[in-house]
Amino acid sequence: MSKPYFETVKSFADVPITDDGVDTASFLEASNGLVQLFDLLGSGIFGFVQSDIRGNIAGVRARYQSASPQSQTLESLVRSEKSEENHHGTACLVRLMRGFAFLCNALQHMQNDPSIELHVCFKRSYDEVLRHHHSFLIRSIASVAVRAVPHRHDFYARISQGGSTEKLDVELTKWLAGLALIVKRIKTFLEDGGYGRV
Repeated sequence: MSKPYFETVKSFADVPITDDGVDTASFLEASNGLVQLFDLLGSGIFGFVQSDIRGNIAGVRARYQSASPQSQTLESLVRSEKSEENHHGTACLVRLMRGFAFLCNALQHMQNDPSIELHVCFKRSYDEVLRHHHSFLIRSIASVAVRAVPHRHDFYARISQGGSTEKLDVELTKWLAGLALIVKRIKTFLEDGGYGRV
């Protein structure tokens, strides 16, 4: 039997945040784990979001690898790119925060109201976070994807992978709190600094 999802990935709750900012290497490691969460939703579900998230993680990672001394935190990565012509890492981080805000918001809705189905949580989150960034065509695709989200019970079974749901709730709460803290911090930093709108 495979280990439960939250026992196999780095939690956003464990990403170091100092006065200098969010540790880039740890953030990227936790981000890879988030992509795996989409895999557990089922093939094709939010494939466009997952693809976008993967591409944006790769963009942030490429910047980190090419300018590691100047990119130890997400904030320093963005600042170091400001004086350059190419702001690809920053643009990827802005889009990545949108995707993370979407997933975080949806799962927070799920945790805050155990009586509602997962597709309702994702629909609410899409309308709150991503809808205004998308064209009519993308909104239509998103609408179809939302209807294909698994039932709440099935999703819990997939991410607990045979483990205790009580333990899952504890780990998910910590993971979401860590993710929400990072999203809020980086969103504020990007928008206040004029680097991009999440």
